[in-house]
Amino acid sequence: MAHDQENSIIVLDKFIQATRDSGYKGTASAVAELVDNSIQAHAKHIWISIGASGDPHFPIRITIVDDGVGMDKTTLRQALRFGGSSRFNDRGGLGRYGMGLPNSSVSQARRVEVYSWQRQAGPTHFTYLDIDEIVAGKMRDVPEPKAKAIPAGLGIAQAKSGTAVLWWRCDRLSYARPNTLLAKLHQALGRVFRHYLWDGFEIEINGELVQPIDPLFLKMNGSGGQAALYGEPLTYEFKAPSHNGDAVRTGMVIVKFAELPVHELHALSNEEKRARGISNGAGVSVVRGGREVDFGWFFMGGKRKENYDDWWRAEVSFDPVLDEVFGITHTKQQIRPQEGLTKVLEADFEATAKALNGRVRDAHLKLKAVASVGLAEQTASAREAQLTPLPKSMGAEAETLAKKVVQQYPSLKPSVKADTVSVAAEYRILTAKTPDAVMFSFTRVGEQFLVLLNPDHPFYRKVYKPLEDRESAEAREAKKNIDLLLLAAARAEATLGDAKASERNAVADNRKQWSNILATYLNR
Repeated sequence: MAHDQENSIIVLDKFIQATRDSGYKGTASAVAELVDNSIQAHAKHIWISIGASGDPHFPIRITIVDDGVGMDKTTLRQALRFGGSSRFNDRGGLGRYGMGLPNSSVSQARRVEVYSWQRQAGPTHFTYLDIDEIVAGKMRDVPEPKAKAIPAGLGIAQAKSGTAVLWWRCDRLSYARPNTLLAKLHQALGRVFRHYLWDGFEIEINGELVQPIDPLFLKMNGSGGQAALYGEPLTYEFKAPSHNGDAVRTGMVIVKFAELPVHELHALSNEEKRARGISNGAGVSVVRGGREVDFGWFFMGGKRKENYDDWWRAEVSFDPVLDEVFGITHTKQQIRPQEGLTKVLEADFEATAKALNGRVRDAHLKLKAVASVGLAEQTASAREAQLTPLPKSMGAEAETLAKKVVQQYPSLKPSVKADTVSVAAEYRILTAKTPDAVMFSFTRVGEQFLVLLNPDHPFYRKVYKPLEDRESAEAREAKKNIDLLLLAAARAEATLGDAKASERNAVADNRKQWSNILATYLNR
């Protein structure tokens, strides 16, 4: 039967242009797809080169070479067909659908050339895909591979067997500068394939080995800040969907949590925290067959993400037979978990996440209690002599609170007897839970007048902490003025210490009402 171009299932020239937008997040994700192929071809080493193409319109050329088993002519030709893999739906490796090589390549480049050779199978074979030839109607089939040596001058060291993929006319790279692209590839591949790199697999980019990057901070390569496992790993067994009447199979899911060392890393600048992957790093690494496929705020139930959650991490690893359970996409960049999986994991995740968040918060509060005194506190201490002296007693509530603060932060315990202190000589603003969930409270410990900010109040989460995290001069000045406002409000109320209990209680009730109204306004 004659081939009917007008009624073919695929309108090839339109399909090839549309498929360029089919799901890859960027150049690193597309390159990772080719690394998957190399691993499945039993490669031990991959050489990636980012070089000059000689074309002023498309100046960057990328090559990916491995020392895998290589392909014969038939397999090579099939490998460039969309869905042409000989391992379609194979769950034994990283590939599955046979879309990786052509799909990832055309997502980044207008021409992909593939060379492959085997130990005992004669010469190197070559074929290619070219977007412009396909759109022009000049290419409808993958060209039959022919014997052709890899062009000289590309710096490709040919192994005894393997495959070389060359991307020419790269028009959709994530970064225009080669050095930026180089750095981003090191970072992305080091993280995605960390488990393989730890096991001895090697990826080299422009002559430099990719180092594994652990988002859980459990393996730090001597750079410091090593995390510790929190509890024992959790294991679950799930039934995998059957295919074509196959026997019922099950797959394992393993979950582990890690706790970063707050005491060791808290003093780093915000810039350094970002560089190390601490800031904005909260979440769960999802690993399929040893390869990271997604990272996000998964399985947390009602637990919302907070700044404190940057200081602990989780990893969920699962067997590839559970792809449907996790909702793996063909590009292996995203999960869409089934409801049954989410329901099982959420109970443990939410409870553990809240416990870790609390531990991190306590660690920060203890460190903050012994931190250096800020500009506002210094100003208030220096101006104390200009104000009416504070009374000896601030009320029963403040005295009870003082005992709790000292229990939590022993370093604040006064070195002199309390009855020798008549005024507060030093001001401090700390973060600690307050009675009745008010925005702030106050007390005095020895010569220190303490204003306690409640970290659970929306003011702290939405106003104070974001301002505290910023490093600009404007942010520091704004925070200093807010601190002075808080110190003034607390000190004004503290002067009622010798007043009647009814008066003190009335003012305290007003502070509580004010805090509740503010929380209502901020919780939008």
